[in-house]
Amino acid sequence: MRVIAGTARGRLLKVPKGMLVRPTTDRVKESVFAILMPVLRQAVVLDLFAGSGALGIEALSRGAGRAVFVEKSTLAVSCLRENLETAGVAALATVLNMPVARALLLLSKHGETFDLVFMDPPYERALVGKTLDDLQKAGVVRPGAICVIEHSRREEIPAKMEKFTTFRQVRFGDTSVSFLKADLAEEQ
Repeated sequence: MRVIAGTARGRLLKVPKGMLVRPTTDRVKESVFAILMPVLRQAVVLDLFAGSGALGIEALSRGAGRAVFVEKSTLAVSCLRENLETAGVAALATVLNMPVARALLLLSKHGETFDLVFMDPPYERALVGKTLDDLQKAGVVRPGAICVIEHSRREEIPAKMEKFTTFRQVRFGDTSVSFLKADLAEEQ
């Protein structure tokens, strides 16, 4: 696995051994970042279920301002920290080694807010809906922010939620990537 564009282009990223992490393929990353390019410059990024950190690192490489990575697996966090150093973006990153729900409470308590959120939870464990609900309750998503969710195509994302609206979905075999926007009306 590698960084595909930006300042860290071509740098190889490590992935923890075993089935703990399901890395995002280059094909999926290319499609996702083609859609996100207009919003990346200096964006504050939240990478939930970060695994090796590939999505957040790609965002930093392409011009995001800073990123917070959340991953509960200590083995994955070890690879993630090494990948941040390899990509030369460690100074722009904060890593939280804890469950996502706990991290969202902590970020909310510290008044953190984000322009772009990546979510790549384990497939078919009902974590997408719960995490979106936790995001809404935590209030860490800025008005107009984009949430990118990589999930199984069998796991449906509601088209309209209290504070998010799905505006695009792309499929790659068993993987779907849904793009949601934080509704401005709720924040005004």
